[in-house]
Amino acid sequence: MPNISNRAQQMPPSPVRKLVPFALQAKQRGTKVYHLNIGQPDIETPETALNALKNIDLKVLEYALSEGNIEYRKALTEYYHSLDFTDLTPDNFIVTNGGSEALNFAISTLCDDGDEVIIPEPYYANYNGFTSTFNVNVVAIPSSIDTGFALPPIEEFEKKITAKTRAIVICNPGNPTGYLYTREELQKLAEIAIKYDIVVISDEVYREYVYDGKQQISMLAFPELAENCIIIDSESKRYSMCGVRIGCLITRSKKIHDAAMLFAQARLSPVLLGQIAATAAHQNDGAYIRAVREEYTHRRNVLVDLLNAIPGVICPKPKGAFYCVAELPVDDTEKFAQWLLEKYTLNNETIMVAPAGGFYSNPELGKKQVRIAYVLKEEDLRKSAEILKNALEKYKLEFNL
Repeated sequence: MPNISNRAQQMPPSPVRKLVPFALQAKQRGTKVYHLNIGQPDIETPETALNALKNIDLKVLEYALSEGNIEYRKALTEYYHSLDFTDLTPDNFIVTNGGSEALNFAISTLCDDGDEVIIPEPYYANYNGFTSTFNVNVVAIPSSIDTGFALPPIEEFEKKITAKTRAIVICNPGNPTGYLYTREELQKLAEIAIKYDIVVISDEVYREYVYDGKQQISMLAFPELAENCIIIDSESKRYSMCGVRIGCLITRSKKIHDAAMLFAQARLSPVLLGQIAATAAHQNDGAYIRAVREEYTHRRNVLVDLLNAIPGVICPKPKGAFYCVAELPVDDTEKFAQWLLEKYTLNNETIMVAPAGGFYSNPELGKKQVRIAYVLKEEDLRKSAEILKNALEKYKLEFNL
């Protein structure tokens, strides 16, 4: 038998996808599964994007430029100009195969083996995978469900900085908690980055989906970070087009840009068809985003209220993105999530949730929590909450909790 690398053996499984085999088995038994585990919206992709794909008039589907085709980078530039970042040009963008590749480029550009990145937790689970791939260590800054996952004082970040620190990674608004950073918090992060000459990697893929009259503040709003900032963006959530796999890395730093381009060239090119669809999606006038934001606001309100009405469940109301983290009255949500798919149904239906342990550097911190994505229509969210309430009652009886 061939040897498997230590890197592969140490790669953490996805908490979002590791239960997929059990979901597939449930479906094969005829059980309907409501997928609350993954951020795949049921919102329709803009017609402009769909029509662009239907009407492609190309004789050859050729390589795209490694940095991304100019038509799409111009569309991105115009989009960012509409956000008042008018100094950006197409040369500030590197188009990537999803936001995930942009994060990989950022980490591989900044970090060597054994280096460190500071990340507030709970955090997007794949940050563990990206850092593990490059043998980079995550230094976590914990937050608590008891405070709605509010960040501890920003000064706590400074206490974690060592000679090995290369970056602070934030997700704003956050996956999985929906936390939204204030301008004051971001200003302090900018000051810390300048003081220690490290980089802020700001994952802003949920920028449009902020609620209750709040507004997302981009790290691009701090020009003093010109040499110390990388923005991660993606079309997946903005335009409900996860399958096109188009994202981008944005930086004002030529030094960072040129280094990241080496990795972009090594992987050849981003997806051509995805860029065509994404370019067309940006032709929308903003009405699409406003309508989707209103829908997510409604879904959030419905789901969070229903969850908090279930005895023993605690669920802070998120300020952005389309996820919430809920604490359940069970001993181990990974065991509970598997039980939901293997042993339980209500009217031949069940739910799939993401155990939150994988969103922490120490899985024990999330042992009683799950991440739930409110990307399904209201009717499905109401059914899912009913299923969860009934399942918790049966689970307690079965395991004497």
